[in-house]
Formats: sequence, structure tokens, C-alpha cells
Amino acid sequence: MSSVLILGGAAPAGAGHGRDLSLRALTQFKARGSRVVVTDTAAALAASPEYATLADETHALDHTDPAACVRWALAYRAHHPVDVVTGFREYSVLAVAEVAAALGLPGNRPELVRTVRTKDLCRRALADLGFRQPATALCTTPQDVVDFLARHGGPVVVKPRDAAGSEGVVRVDARDGADGAARAFARARAGAGPGAGPGAGPGPVLVEEFVTGPEYSVEGLFTEGIPHALAVTRKILAPGTFVEAGHVTPVELPDGRHRDIAREAIRALEALGLRYGIFHVECWLTPEGPVLGEVHVRPGGDWLHAMVEWSHPGLELLGCLHDDLLGLPVALPSRPARGAAVRFVLPEAGLVTAVDGWDALAADDRLIHAELSVTPGDVVAPARSSGDRAGTVCLGADSARAAADGVEALLAGLKVHTAPQPADADEAAPAGDDTNDKDTR
Repeated sequence: MSSVLILGGAAPAGAGHGRDLSLRALTQFKARGSRVVVTDTAAALAASPEYATLADETHALDHTDPAACVRWALAYRAHHPVDVVTGFREYSVLAVAEVAAALGLPGNRPELVRTVRTKDLCRRALADLGFRQPATALCTTPQDVVDFLARHGGPVVVKPRDAAGSEGVVRVDARDGADGAARAFARARAGAGPGAGPGAGPGPVLVEEFVTGPEYSVEGLFTEGIPHALAVTRKILAPGTFVEAGHVTPVELPDGRHRDIAREAIRALEALGLRYGIFHVECWLTPEGPVLGEVHVRPGGDWLHAMVEWSHPGLELLGCLHDDLLGLPVALPSRPARGAAVRFVLPEAGLVTAVDGWDALAADDRLIHAELSVTPGDVVAPARSSGDRAGTVCLGADSARAAADGVEALLAGLKVHTAPQPADADEAAPAGDDTNDKDTR
């Protein structure tokens, strides 16, 4: 019996795609006969007590603190076997790499994971390897943003170095001036993730050229050290924001350029030296070709793991990861056979006064998942990050086009009515998927 250690593996009810991903991992790992040890923060485990029954063991451990995870894992392994270490959340991937290295288990080298987790380091590494990248710079003051605009023109994007869920990502145009740069700098610094470590002070933020073009991502898996693309996904953004409003997969573009997108992602993963795990690579498609965005060594958020499995009937994505980490053979499907789409509920900001059409929507038998996190009396915040989305509608069909049309039709029948709030009312965000570990820029 193999023993699998999952870092950051608990997700409470209502945690959206993060819970579904965690439960699929537990189910697929245990179906293969493995013993599963789940670790997460004490708060996460307290909020999801069912993991004490679902897993063979649970332990309180902060997956955002790699050094603490290494100390704990070394002490644990002194008395218990550990054959595989893994994790699926953006803020756990560095700890996974550090623990795997400390235990001598299969995993990506920690310095490579640190590079792809830190946006400016990833940009620099890709550019050094010959991949087209936007100009970037680290900024320690708002004036640095103004200076970058003066050198490169606008628009530019200001964002944290290591955050997720589009948190703190702001577009700045030349006409926004010093005041706009200062506001963007403050939001980016406030949105920084936990990657700097406990007790770290405010760090620099990243500014980069704005890349124009439709956005896509490549979902896939490494087996025997080789990256395999399972699908190219089209990304839909909420107008005027960087918040992802939906995804459609698998996309096959009429001119075949989806193959160019997949090839560019695979080339980048190989050139960076990554060899293990599920991957999610984002890019823009420009007239000159794909321009790579974020590179992630974990599944895409926003239900993409479920959509990929739906598109490949019989595929167990997490089970394939498990088998590869154990050195077992993995047979991947040659191409997608079906399609899936997800759209997110993004009402106008304000006080929710009524919701119409949800019951009919939720009864549709084509749904992979549907949830609504707001009810009358809740306050909807302006959409600034993935946490501000008010619901999810994910649907599977025989083709990507049928799935996209189907989910749009369902969403058209849903009405979340809101009324403006007084100007001095406190802004409150609705309950969202706080395990969402995606970034759109």
C-alpha cells in the first residue's frame, strides 16, 4: 500500500471547485489502494471535519509555510512511510516541491517552482529562453509605475508578484496619470499573496506591458517527465476587468492555431525544466503568435479539472497524477471527445433584492456543477477578483460549442436583481470560492 501526503488538501462545503478537486483526489487515490494523509491549516480542518473520515489521517499544517512543512514531513516520515507528496492549490505548490526534495521523492525542483510562482521571475526566465514576453519591471513606489509608462507607453498592468484569483490586478493608461498609478500600486500591494512568508513587510509590485489578444490556457499532465496537453481552453473576461467570467474547453480554432498554443506551452514547460504534476499554462494569441502568461504547476481553477475529465470520458486526472508520481504507467487519451463550459454569475453591484430562475437552471441534467452564493439581502461588490463572483454554472455537452451555447442559455434565464447602495454604505463581498488559485494576468 502506497502512502500519499497531500499538502493543503482540505476544503469545506461551499468551497466550490477546490472541494470538488480535493474529493476527486481522495476518491481516485483511495481507489488505487493508497493510504491518504491530508494536511491543512487548523481552521480549514475544523471547517471540514468530514476529512477525518474520508482520509486515513489528517494533520494541522500550514501549506503556505514551506519550511514548516519540511520540518513536519521529516518528523512524520521518521515513523511513517511517505511515497508521494502532492497538492493542488497555488499557495501549496512550493511546499510540495520543498517537501518532495527533502524526502527524496519525485517532484519539481523547488527553485523552478519558486520561479514560476513569482510572476516577474517567470517572465524573465521565459524571455531568457527565447519566448516572447511583455516588458516588465518591479516597482517599489508609484513613481516607478509612472516611469515605466513614460518608457513603454500604455496601457500597462500593475499586479502583485505572487497573488491569485486576479487579486490586485489593475490596468493603468497614460491618461490616468500619477493618481491612477498610485491607486493601482496600492491595490496591487494590498493584493499580495502569502508567498513572501510570515511577517514579511510590503514588497514590490509588478508592472508589465498590456498584451492585446484573446486569452487561452492549456491544461495537461506530465508523465515520465514529458508534458502532454489535454485541452486548450478559451477564457472569457468580464467586460472592463481582469476577472474571468467563464471558460470553454476544448477549443479548436478554424485556422488550427490552437495547436500553436499547445505547442508553445509544451515548449515552455520543457525549456523551464519542469517534469511533474498537472499543469495550467495561460497565454494570449496575438497576430505574431502566442505570448505566454502565467505558468502553473497545479490544475487550473474554476472547475477546469472537472471540465477536462468530462471532455475525456473515463479520464481520472488526479489518478493519473498519482500513478505517474509512483512511477506507474499512465495511458492518456489521444484527444477530447466532448466539451464543457463554465460561466460565472456577475450581477450588478448593490443590494440583492430578488433572484429569479435559479431553480429551473439548477434542475438541468447537463450540469456538471451549479451554485449560487447570494440571496436577497446580500450585498454584491464590484467584480475586482474571482472572489467577487456570485455563482457558477458549469455544463457538459457533446461538443464545446454545444456546451458554450447551453451554458449561455441557462445564464440568460437567471436574473439576480440588485439595487444601488447608499454612497456611504460599507462595501461587502459575497461569499465566494476562497480556494480559487487562478490568475488571469
